Amino acid sequence: MNDSAIARWSVLVLIALMMFFGYMFVDVMSPLKSLVESSRGWDSSVFGTYAASEYFLNVFCFFLIFAGIILDKMGVRFTGLLSASLMVLGACIKYIGISDWFQATSFCGWLNSWWTALPGSAKMACLGFMIFGCGCEMAGTTVSKAIAKWFKGKEMALAMGLEMAIARLGVFAVMWISPLIAAKFDSSVVAPVGFCTALLVVGLLFFLIFTFMDRKFDAQLVEAGLMSTEKSPEDEFHISDLGKIFSSKMFWIVALLCVLYYSAIFPFQRYAPNYLEVTLNVDAATASQLFSCFPILAMVLTPFLGAFLDFKGKGASMLMAGAIIMIVCHLSFAFVLPAFPSKGLAMLLIVVLGVSFSLVPAALWPSVPKIIDEKILGSAYCLIFWVQNIGLCLVPLLIGVVLQKTGGYVMPMIIFSTFGILAFILTFLLKIEDKRKGYRLEEPNVKK
Repeated sequence: MNDSAIARWSVLVLIALMMFFGYMFVDVMSPLKSLVESSRGWDSSVFGTYAASEYFLNVFCFFLIFAGIILDKMGVRFTGLLSASLMVLGACIKYIGISDWFQATSFCGWLNSWWTALPGSAKMACLGFMIFGCGCEMAGTTVSKAIAKWFKGKEMALAMGLEMAIARLGVFAVMWISPLIAAKFDSSVVAPVGFCTALLVVGLLFFLIFTFMDRKFDAQLVEAGLMSTEKSPEDEFHISDLGKIFSSKMFWIVALLCVLYYSAIFPFQRYAPNYLEVTLNVDAATASQLFSCFPILAMVLTPFLGAFLDFKGKGASMLMAGAIIMIVCHLSFAFVLPAFPSKGLAMLLIVVLGVSFSLVPAALWPSVPKIIDEKILGSAYCLIFWVQNIGLCLVPLLIGVVLQKTGGYVMPMIIFSTFGILAFILTFLLKIEDKRKGYRLEEPNVKK
């Protein structure tokens, strides 16, 4: 089936739309920080705790490590349906937690009676976000392995780039839609969350359609003798195979690069609308609409960069360029934009940061199959995501505390810039190790 362009690109659309809806839900409350603080009694520290909760179970309960084992043992169909179901379940719990109905219940009163620094609505929202985060991160690794399966020997980097572009379109969409829906329903934070929860149900149905296509694909592989119904001992995944991943220097370089880079992107994304609101002295809707430009260039460039990587290579060089651009942008957010506040300059910096957000992911994820054996690829992706989630869990907490104490965004932006500098150092080490071991990160994916 994957020889058919229509079939393999249809598969890409189905699984990418599931991630599109997931990315919408991740940031549905980012443009509503001021509103949720005024309507539910949250502050910056509480909002930081809520933002960090998405990654709590993945990091401290090692769920992502188990997710990798499940993916390699059970395959993309079972793992994808499980992850999509967890996203829907977590979204429903979060929706209940911030609803007006829940605020009047005795259970919410009980939640308010302990750890009073965190309101009952935030506790329930955090619980839902934890469960959603398990599903969302598991879905991300499952989608990567599904693309590697369907596009093996074909336009894999382009496909991964398009998937990331479609997913990031969710960030752009929610930055516009969330404030509009909230305003339509009398400044309610509940309506946007409910809308995005419904979209996650649609995403689950899309992945269900993919499972039927993938099952037929496997049957064709078996019939053609390209896949056996029973794996040989050499091809079977074993827990001991994780040692091969942990002992790989390249794995640790990639994992640390990932955590440092994304810790300067996703936590910033949670606070960016409020940063623009404060720095430019504009309302929340205008700030979120300005920041919605962030993924635009990333959406446009990522597929082209993926195609460039497929046919021309230069993956390690793209990683270095992306890190440099990110450092410059965050330092500008710290010092230049506050000194010369203007919407034009803000939009320029946001769009340029989007270039970095194209270069690094477009080169990073297609490079992993070059350094990791296919039978443990799912576990490798999940372990990288696990290391990444440690940063994504702790950094929002750190930023929330720093913001609460300093009352400004200079120190948070300096922290993000520092992450970028460390990420650049790792890209330099990655390039050296690639030349030494010959992983071909600078070479094209498609053989001429």
